[in-house]
Amino acid sequence: MYRLKFDLVQSCYKKEKDMKNVKMLLVVALLVGISQVARAQEAEQQPTRDQLRIAVQKICPVSGGKLGGHGSPVKVTVGKAKQQVFLCCKGCIQKKMDPKHWATIHANFAKLQAKCPVMNKPLPKSPKWTVGEGQRVYVCCPPCIKKIAADPKTYLQKVDQLYAASLQQEKQAPQ
Repeated sequence: MYRLKFDLVQSCYKKEKDMKNVKMLLVVALLVGISQVARAQEAEQQPTRDQLRIAVQKICPVSGGKLGGHGSPVKVTVGKAKQQVFLCCKGCIQKKMDPKHWATIHANFAKLQAKCPVMNKPLPKSPKWTVGEGQRVYVCCPPCIKKIAADPKTYLQKVDQLYAASLQQEKQAPQ
């Protein structure tokens, strides 16, 4: 009889302990789920490098049309330096780039980069540049080119920050 009561109490205690474990697991799973949703929302709010480049480049180097005007822009690699740029559509892939549009694109990049990512100084009127990981990066002086070549990821992140800040200022500026 005592054994039966002991077994019953022990069984109830075990079930109660199991329920606490289940509750704890549910709370942990809920917290993990919430943090993943928050990270996903944060990632959606932060533009990717390609999205930044499209916003800064603004126009197609072939047609001069607005990027995104003919669907999703198409990323291509051009030149000896293997620079990445965007075209307005697949129809522009086999066509030649217009030098006037190409100059406008680079003026857009230099204007919105605004500062040397190495020295954090304003860019001169005719800045030097280099290509790191397919991206053109403007610098204040030739020695900065070597620093970018040694650590392109760091400086490309800085350039992305400069672009994001300039794009934010453009949005807030009265039109």
